[in-house]
Amino acid sequence: MSRLAKRPIAIPANTLVAVKNGGIEVKGPKATLTRTGHRLISIEVGKEGVQVAPKADTIEARAALGTYASHIRNMIEGVNTGFTKKLLIEGVGFKWDVQGKTLNLSLGFSHPVKMAIPEGLTVTVEKGVLSIAGPDKEMVGQFSANIRAQKKPEPYKGKGIRYEGEIIRRKQGKKAV
Repeated sequence: MSRLAKRPIAIPANTLVAVKNGGIEVKGPKATLTRTGHRLISIEVGKEGVQVAPKADTIEARAALGTYASHIRNMIEGVNTGFTKKLLIEGVGFKWDVQGKTLNLSLGFSHPVKMAIPEGLTVTVEKGVLSIAGPDKEMVGQFSANIRAQKKPEPYKGKGIRYEGEIIRRKQGKKAV
């Protein structure tokens, strides 16, 4: 069983956590997030915080316990502070811009790539840096991964879209004899 899941999850002062219909709802100053519960996990809200416990002593229940405790921690952090991912673009002629709820990417293809920005996310562009912010950690991470998948960084010149702080292992390439 997960050691972190055994301890109650602290609830900040300006956050409201409620268990409804087997799911959990977290309200905070920035947003409201909901998640359906797992059939093998019980969630209880008490004075010391949110307690997650397995309903049965099975391998699947023990595996899901730590995951759901982490989901609840991320929900509480997201409604209070939010999550941010930054992407960098490198390459001649590669650029991006935001127009309303659409992200326009120019990645050297014969056509521009247009991506719809999901509801609840804020996307801003500053020169070669794209910032994706929102209260839901999964949504921020998945949208940034979808953008990166459009043009992954290649190992020879390093051109493409990468995360801020990501290190690309460069290859030497061909040698002239």
